[in-house]
Amino acid sequence: MIYNETIRAEKRLILCEDGTHTLYSKEFNEPYHSTKDGALHESLQKHVKPALSIKQTQNTLTILDICFGLGYNTFSTIYYMQKNNLKTKVHILSPEFDEALIRSLEHFDFPPEFETIKPIIQSVAQNLYYEDAQFKIEILLGDARESIPQIQKKIDIIYQDAFSPAHNPLLWTKEHFADIRAICKDDAVLTTYSSAAAIRLGLYENDFFIFVHRAELMRYSTVASLTMLEGFEYIDMELKKVRNPTARSMKDKTYL
Repeated sequence: MIYNETIRAEKRLILCEDGTHTLYSKEFNEPYHSTKDGALHESLQKHVKPALSIKQTQNTLTILDICFGLGYNTFSTIYYMQKNNLKTKVHILSPEFDEALIRSLEHFDFPPEFETIKPIIQSVAQNLYYEDAQFKIEILLGDARESIPQIQKKIDIIYQDAFSPAHNPLLWTKEHFADIRAICKDDAVLTTYSSAAAIRLGLYENDFFIFVHRAELMRYSTVASLTMLEGFEYIDMELKKVRNPTARSMKDKTYL
């Protein structure tokens, strides 16, 4: 059985075009990943590769993975680093409210690329935690808006990968990005699949520079950084505001 009956009642298994599996959430009325891009391909191309290409010279990294879900971003990070023999020590912190989903992951039909990290997946599913000499994973159970401000470590990389702004708006507001900004290092980078003006404005209003990321065989997405980056297409947000004067960032007060 791929996942237990509780999960089966709330979520539907979907085969993506890259051959990997994701789930469809009835609660949020959308899949955990783009079924066209595929779960593994999306995680690698929109999050892991651009983030690690920017931070490849660092000896240690602290990553905030919002939200854990099926764990593809976290597990893809480890898979990619092992495959490419990267020795950076990584600490991943990941908020997630759905404990039952995480507990089910040791039975989930992950792609063969994750075969070598099965013990890590099992440990996370059983203990909500994993640690070895190179990798440390901590699941922060509960509401991300409550757990993120409590994080004590300074963050190098943020995977902003919550359900879409239309279905989970409180994880895309200016105030949410302010909570993230408060725990960032001065050179932190953020990756997200969203290219919406409202999302980019929310990041920009929290001191992030905005860049286009053109992932392989995918619709373009966004990289945001607290410093200017080379090798990424910079977006002049002041010019964007002039050209689109009605654009606004999302605000908590609209959705509370």
